[in-house]
Amino acid sequence: MSLVSMPFVDSGVDTALHIVAAVILIGSVAAAAYGFWRIHELPIQKAHTQEHHQLGLITALTWIGFIWHWVWVLAVFIAFVDGEQALRRIRDIWKGDDKTAGEPIQAAPTPATPCSSTAMTEKETEHA
Repeated sequence: MSLVSMPFVDSGVDTALHIVAAVILIGSVAAAAYGFWRIHELPIQKAHTQEHHQLGLITALTWIGFIWHWVWVLAVFIAFVDGEQALRRIRDIWKGDDKTAGEPIQAAPTPATPCSSTAMTEKETEHA
Protein backbone atom coordinates (compact mmCIF):
# COMPACT_ATOMS: atom_id res chain seq x y z
CA MET A 1 0.00 0.00 0.00
CA SER A 2 1.41 3.38 -0.97
CA LEU A 3 0.90 6.77 0.64
CA VAL A 4 -1.20 7.96 -2.32
CA SER A 5 -3.89 5.27 -2.16
CA MET A 6 -6.92 5.75 0.06
CA PRO A 7 -7.83 2.74 2.22
CA PHE A 8 -11.69 2.88 2.23
CA VAL A 9 -12.54 4.59 -1.08
CA ASP A 10 -15.05 2.85 -3.39
CA SER A 11 -15.93 0.11 -0.94
CA GLY A 12 -18.83 -0.82 1.30
CA VAL A 13 -16.90 0.40 4.33
CA ASP A 14 -16.73 3.89 2.77
CA THR A 15 -20.53 4.05 2.47
CA ALA A 16 -21.01 2.73 6.01
CA LEU A 17 -18.63 5.34 7.43
CA HIS A 18 -20.51 8.11 5.59
CA ILE A 19 -23.83 6.87 7.00
CA VAL A 20 -22.42 6.71 10.54
CA ALA A 21 -20.99 10.23 10.18
CA ALA A 22 -24.34 11.55 8.85
CA VAL A 23 -26.26 9.97 11.75
CA ILE A 24 -23.83 11.45 14.29
CA LEU A 25 -24.06 14.88 12.62
CA ILE A 26 -27.86 14.88 12.52
CA GLY A 27 -28.05 13.58 16.10
CA SER A 28 -25.66 16.27 17.35
CA VAL A 29 -27.60 19.06 15.63
CA ALA A 30 -30.91 17.69 16.93
CA ALA A 31 -29.54 17.39 20.49
CA ALA A 32 -28.21 20.95 20.38
CA ALA A 33 -31.54 22.27 19.08
CA TYR A 34 -33.47 20.35 21.76
CA GLY A 35 -31.16 21.64 24.50
CA PHE A 36 -31.53 25.21 23.26
CA TRP A 37 -35.32 24.81 23.21
CA ARG A 38 -35.40 23.41 26.78
CA ILE A 39 -33.26 26.26 28.11
CA HIS A 40 -35.32 28.79 26.19
CA GLU A 41 -38.59 27.46 27.64
CA LEU A 42 -37.27 27.61 31.21
CA PRO A 43 -39.12 30.85 32.17
CA ILE A 44 -42.46 29.45 30.99
CA GLN A 45 -41.98 26.23 32.97
CA LYS A 46 -41.03 28.18 36.10
CA ALA A 47 -44.09 30.41 35.71
CA HIS A 48 -46.35 27.36 35.34
CA THR A 49 -44.96 25.68 38.46
CA GLN A 50 -45.34 28.83 40.57
CA GLU A 51 -48.74 29.68 39.03
CA HIS A 52 -47.37 33.11 38.18
CA HIS A 53 -49.88 35.90 37.57
CA GLN A 54 -47.94 37.19 34.55
CA LEU A 55 -47.86 33.90 32.62
CA GLY A 56 -49.04 35.53 29.37
CA LEU A 57 -46.37 38.22 29.58
CA ILE A 58 -43.64 35.68 30.30
CA THR A 59 -44.77 33.51 27.38
CA ALA A 60 -44.81 36.45 24.98
CA LEU A 61 -41.40 37.67 26.11
CA THR A 62 -39.99 34.16 25.75
CA TRP A 63 -41.21 33.89 22.16
CA ILE A 64 -39.94 37.38 21.31
CA GLY A 65 -36.66 36.32 22.91
CA PHE A 66 -36.02 34.04 19.94
CA ILE A 67 -35.43 37.20 17.89
CA TRP A 68 -34.13 39.65 20.49
CA HIS A 69 -32.24 37.73 23.14
CA TRP A 70 -32.24 40.51 25.73
CA VAL A 71 -36.03 40.15 25.93
CA TRP A 72 -35.58 36.52 26.99
CA VAL A 73 -33.39 37.71 29.87
CA LEU A 74 -36.25 39.99 30.92
CA ALA A 75 -38.65 37.01 30.83
CA VAL A 76 -36.26 35.01 33.05
CA PHE A 77 -36.08 37.91 35.51
CA ILE A 78 -39.87 38.27 35.69
CA ALA A 79 -40.40 34.51 36.05
CA PHE A 80 -37.83 33.91 38.80
CA VAL A 81 -38.26 37.06 40.92
CA ASP A 82 -41.31 37.31 43.15
CA GLY A 83 -42.51 40.82 42.31
CA GLU A 84 -44.93 41.18 45.19
CA GLN A 85 -42.34 40.22 47.78
CA ALA A 86 -39.76 42.53 46.18
CA LEU A 87 -42.20 45.45 46.24
CA ARG A 88 -43.04 44.76 49.90
CA ARG A 89 -39.34 44.74 50.74
CA ILE A 90 -38.77 48.03 48.89
CA ARG A 91 -41.78 49.53 50.67
CA ASP A 92 -40.43 48.46 54.05
CA ILE A 93 -37.01 49.90 53.27
CA TRP A 94 -38.60 53.14 52.07
CA LYS A 95 -40.65 53.47 55.27
CA GLY A 96 -37.65 52.64 57.44
CA ASP A 97 -38.89 49.27 58.74
CA ASP A 98 -35.84 47.38 57.45
CA LYS A 99 -34.57 46.40 60.91
CA THR A 100 -37.31 43.78 61.38
CA ALA A 101 -37.49 42.66 57.76
CA GLY A 102 -33.88 41.49 57.55
CA GLU A 103 -33.69 39.60 60.84
CA PRO A 104 -34.22 35.83 60.75
CA ILE A 105 -36.75 34.28 63.10
CA GLN A 106 -34.97 32.74 66.08
CA ALA A 107 -36.12 29.84 68.19
CA ALA A 108 -36.91 30.32 71.84
CA PRO A 109 -33.86 29.83 74.10
CA THR A 110 -33.68 26.53 75.89
CA PRO A 111 -32.89 26.47 79.60
CA ALA A 112 -29.27 25.65 80.32
CA THR A 113 -28.47 22.60 82.34
CA PRO A 114 -25.67 22.69 84.92
CA CYS A 115 -23.71 20.08 82.95
CA SER A 116 -23.71 22.08 79.74
CA SER A 117 -22.68 25.32 81.47
CA THR A 118 -19.83 23.53 83.27
CA ALA A 119 -18.69 21.95 80.03
CA MET A 120 -18.66 25.33 78.35
CA THR A 121 -16.57 26.86 81.09
CA GLU A 122 -14.07 24.00 80.91
CA LYS A 123 -13.76 24.50 77.15
CA GLU A 124 -13.41 28.23 77.59
CA THR A 125 -10.66 27.83 80.17
CA GLU A 126 -8.93 25.31 77.95
CA HIS A 127 -8.84 27.77 75.03
CA ALA A 128 -7.93 30.75 77.18
